Parts: sequence; C-alpha cells; structure tokens
Amino acid sequence: METMVVSFQVSNRPINPDYQTQLIAQGANPLMAKLWAARGVSDIEQTETSWQKLIAPQLLTQVEKGATILADAIEANKQLLIIADYDCDGATACAVGVRALRMMGANINFMVPNRFETGYGLSPAVIDVMLERVYPKPDLIITVDNGIASVEGVEAAKKVGIDVLITDHHLPGDTLPDALAIINPNQKDCQFPSKNLAGVGVIFYTMIALRAELRRRGHFTQKPEPRLDELADLVALGTVADVVKLDSNNRLLVTQGLQKIRSGKMQAGIQALFDIASTDPRQASSMDLGFKIGPRINAAGRLADMSIGIRCLISQDYDEAFELAKQLNDWNSTRRHIEQEMSQQALQEIESEAFKLKHAICVFNPEWHQGVVGIVASRLKEKFWKPTLAFAPGDDGEIRGSGRSVPDVHLRDALDLVSKRYPTLIQKFGGHAMAAGLTIYQKDFDTFITAFDQAVVDISGKTHFSPLIETDGTLDIQYSTVETAIALSQYVWGAGFPSPLFRDTFTVKEQYLLKEKHLKLLLEREGVRFNAIWFNHPEMVDEQVELIYEVVPNYWQGNVSLQLLIRYTV
Repeated sequence: METMVVSFQVSNRPINPDYQTQLIAQGANPLMAKLWAARGVSDIEQTETSWQKLIAPQLLTQVEKGATILADAIEANKQLLIIADYDCDGATACAVGVRALRMMGANINFMVPNRFETGYGLSPAVIDVMLERVYPKPDLIITVDNGIASVEGVEAAKKVGIDVLITDHHLPGDTLPDALAIINPNQKDCQFPSKNLAGVGVIFYTMIALRAELRRRGHFTQKPEPRLDELADLVALGTVADVVKLDSNNRLLVTQGLQKIRSGKMQAGIQALFDIASTDPRQASSMDLGFKIGPRINAAGRLADMSIGIRCLISQDYDEAFELAKQLNDWNSTRRHIEQEMSQQALQEIESEAFKLKHAICVFNPEWHQGVVGIVASRLKEKFWKPTLAFAPGDDGEIRGSGRSVPDVHLRDALDLVSKRYPTLIQKFGGHAMAAGLTIYQKDFDTFITAFDQAVVDISGKTHFSPLIETDGTLDIQYSTVETAIALSQYVWGAGFPSPLFRDTFTVKEQYLLKEKHLKLLLEREGVRFNAIWFNHPEMVDEQVELIYEVVPNYWQGNVSLQLLIRYTV
C-alpha cells in the first residue's frame, strides 16, 4: 500500500483582546502581551515566578495530616520507605522525597518497582519483593507518583504491619486505598487550584508542609532549617518530563528550577546529566529538560533498573553521579537503537500490501521490547496522525500494548468502550486522553484491531484526523532580534503553554544543504536578513516562501546570534 501523507491545517492562535490590553497596561511589552494572551494569561500576576506566588500547601487536601504522620515517624525514629514509579517523574519525586526527608533527619530508603517484574505502582507483588529485599522492614511506606489505585497493595502492606501514606497526581478510581492519608490534588473535594501538579510537585508540597510541622514542634531550634528550594531543579525536571500542563503554578516551579540550573546550583546528578548530554546548563531551557535530560533518566526504567536513575539524582558526589550518568547515557543510546529498529519494522509492516491502514494503527511484533513500544507508538502517531497502539510480548500468551492518541480521540475512553462491548477482550487497561496501556491475549489481536478501530470512530465521530498547527501569526520586525530570541528561550514553554511559532513570507537569498540533510538558508523580510535552518529537510524551497518558524539564540564560540528554526512551509 502507499504510505499516507498527513495534511495539516494552519491557523493563528486566537487572542483575547481584553487580556492583551490588560497585560500591556500592566507593563508587558506588546509581543509578550500578545503571546501570553493567546495562551490564556489574563493578568501579569500569572506570569510571576517568585516563591512568594506559590500556591499555599495548606490547600492540598490531607497534606497537613500527611505532614503530621511523617513528623511523628521522624520523631519516633521509624523506618521509612519510598515506593516510586519507574519514569522520570517518579524518579525525581523519589529523589525529592529522599533528599528532603534526609535533610529533616528521617531514616529513609527507597525502592522502585521493575516494569517487567511487578508492573506499575504499589501492588501486592511489590510488597512481596520488598519483604525479600528491603532490610530493615519499613514501618511506613510513602508512595510517590503512584498509589491512588493501589487498593490491594495497601491491604497487602497493612497485613504485614506496614502503614502507607500516598502522594500521587493520577485520577482516582471509584474505590480509594485504605491509607493513613492520601495527598492528591485530583481527589474529590480537594480545593487545590492547580490540578496539574506532577508527582514530583505533590511530594515537594508534602515536604514543605512537613518542614512547617517540624518547625512548629521546635525541631529546628538546635540546627538550621533545610532549604527545600535547593531541590527545585528536580521538581522542574520531573514536571517537564511528565508533560503535565504548565499552568502558572507549574511554570513557577519549572522557572525556579531552571534558575538554579543556570546559576550552577544544581544536584550533582543533574550537572552530570547536562555534561554527558554536552549541553550548557547556563542556557538551560525546558526543552533541554524534556528532550535531553528526561529521556536519559527514562531509559533506565524502560530497559533496566530505575534505581540507577534515582541514585544519580540523589548523589551528592559529582564523580559518583557522573559514573551513573554514563550508564544512563549508554542505556539511552541502546534505547534509541532499539526504538529505531522497532519503528523501521513497524513502518515496513504498515507499508506492506497486507496491512490495512484504517482509522487507527495497531502493530505487534513478537521480537519487540516492552519498555520501548510507547515511543514507537508515539513516532507512528506523529507520522500518520492516527491513534496508535504498539504491542510487545508479555507473559503466558499475553501481549502488552502502549498507545498514543491525537486530540480528537480520548484513548482511555476508546479502550473503555472496547472493554464494555467485548468484556473478555482486554485483560487490563489504564491511562488518559493522550496515552494509555493495556494487556490482551495474542490470540485476540485481530479481533481487538477491528474492535478498537470501530471504537475510535464512535468515540470521535470522525473517520479522518488532521493535525492543526497553531501559530502566533506574524512577528513584528522590530522584535525579530537576538534579544527577543534570548528572552523567549529563558521563558518556560511546554504542555498546554506551547512555545511561540511565527508565520511570515520571506525571500530566499541563499540555500544549501548541511551534511546532506539539513537545509541552511539566508532569508530576507522587510529589508532585514536572517540566518535560518530546517533540520532533517533535504529539499530546497521556492524563492518566495511562507514559513512557520521559531526564533532561537544561536550560541557559537562565545557569541550569540539570532537564528530562525523552520518547522513547516505553508
């Protein structure tokens, strides 16, 4: 069959003119006022990033109860154990918990479930493994970035005399675990204004509340209070890597973390990861956290053992952290190689005569790696712009799938619809709108493909999906400067708060290929010339061309210049 070429629609982001007027009146320059207003910012206060503007911890349901439980445990010299998740949010949340609790005098250890042994979260199987491997046996388990669905796991812990405190950010089900306290902004009746905290954000807030409780008890009369802002780099990394919406509170947390990194006041592990990624922390951006640092941490959970990633993040010795970062880097290179091979195999299957490309994509290969199918699904979704599930072998005739979706299709709801129509087809599933996971039997794969394809159409009411590229329209020539590029690069952009994309028509003065695959251009607009690059685009463009682009600072040999980063032609 022929490979489908995805056509996209382009529109300018709608701007609320009242917001824009208000922001200019409050002192924002017209460009920032336009960009912020198009992203729902109505008041300049929402762009402030000092610690004083952080939402108060007391608004988080049961956080003070959790702080009391932890303070009692510290004073009673109890053994505490963090159970983490095996992704970057879970690893940074674990590192924040371990570092902060140690600062406050706790006996703290950690354990992270292995995605291939026990699966996600605090399960009865994790309790069994913990009893074998962790000594001394903990008195209290603290979950980070998991636990809200661990009804059986909490029961299993209680049966062996271990209490559980849950900190999580995932959506709760109908039944909550019987834990001592549950700290989660998404639980019913929680008044916390930001429902978008990552797992690392929830444990960070819990540690702030714990410090306040210990302060109230006079715990710090003989010793200095711990500086929890020293952990802001970890909070920033986990928040960006988990792709939670960057609302004003999350932007504050990420900005504070980036400021620590840029000023050189970061964890030894984060410094080591920047060094191993050949990235200058002095110009660190949210993109660096999301695309350079985060994947190296995630590689440990995908291929091996996330405890290496956590040990890197909690290390206070640079040499030790660098050795661990080297391991993470090696795993990331291996992960990339495996993923490229799997993606190539998937494309060959999709482009074969036998494959029927319908409304969704489902692919399975008995040789594939469970830890990498999510990335393959993501690559295929981007290429074909269809909801995509990629499966790898599991145990006992099962196959495990990981999926990514397009904005028109709520992936978890589509799987839920399949499970209601075919009650025995899906063994288990979970997730949210844009990403989900599931387990089915290999013998049911063909039946599932048909059922899922129909569910995608029924959920969305569509049989064809097109990506929408939203731009910020023209960039006024007076702001087409290196100063603008530097300012924009220092600001926090990401999920729900996309980085600016501009759209203008240029005259092409020069163009040539770099390394036979990147297009380098000299462009002109309104008498001003611009250097531009279009990565992985080996085709030349017309002399007059309408481009969608970003403005970025280009640092080279101690100098900085403006560069346009081309994304699309219109």
